[in-house]
Amino acid sequence: MAVAIALVALAIYLVRHARFLGLMRSVENALSRGDIPAARAIAAPLLDRFPDLAPVQKIAADVLYASGDPLSAASLYERAAKRVAHDRDLVVGLVASYAALNKAGDSRRAAQLLPSDYDVRLALAWAELIALGGDRTRGARLADDLMRELEVGHGAERTAMTNVLVAIAEAQRRNASAARAALDVAERQRVVLEPADRAFIGYLGGVALRELGLMGDAVRTFEAAMAEAPDTIGEALARRERSHIPGSSDPSSEMSSTSD
Repeated sequence: MAVAIALVALAIYLVRHARFLGLMRSVENALSRGDIPAARAIAAPLLDRFPDLAPVQKIAADVLYASGDPLSAASLYERAAKRVAHDRDLVVGLVASYAALNKAGDSRRAAQLLPSDYDVRLALAWAELIALGGDRTRGARLADDLMRELEVGHGAERTAMTNVLVAIAEAQRRNASAARAALDVAERQRVVLEPADRAFIGYLGGVALRELGLMGDAVRTFEAAMAEAPDTIGEALARRERSHIPGSSDPSSEMSSTSD
């Protein structure tokens, strides 16, 4: 009888665990196809039921970040990192969340969890080049290093982001021709991306144009990014940056711009 009860209990556990894993995969699949409402609809109940489970905290943070709420995402990533500090995707999300929040110092700290990873350094270069308190010289060196390491296998998204970060660095160096060349490469890669990724690259492209002093082009690029994928991190960041350009018609800002 005891063995039978144990077997039934094990079977129930395995069924529930398989269901749990299926829900986690469903969130990941929804995010990969850019269906943030569907991802949120699955992740929110999971987080309510398992608020202290690191994988659930991490996947919920992914959803929050993708939907333009890096502040809540950073909080969940930090909680998950206490248990799985060296999870690559978690660290990238944490560094990126702080970059989106204009907190270069916190991005720097988070990047130390996996300092050699390519995507971690991409997110850190973004923070150093754009965020308040960022080290622009260090950011430019990071962008240059990432460009030298870039391979075909890195794919269109990484290629676009690396090039647009180089464009920002070159614009800050007042090298307009190099900035334009990098933007052209980023744009060719951007067109094959999903809408959310296109919006994010568009936001970074707008920053590069702003750094070149091309305010009209920057505003139009930010607005195009906003229209590309509403209710995403790219749209929220583009909206914030557009609101900071004198003469912009939209004074709203979706995220905190608190300095370190």
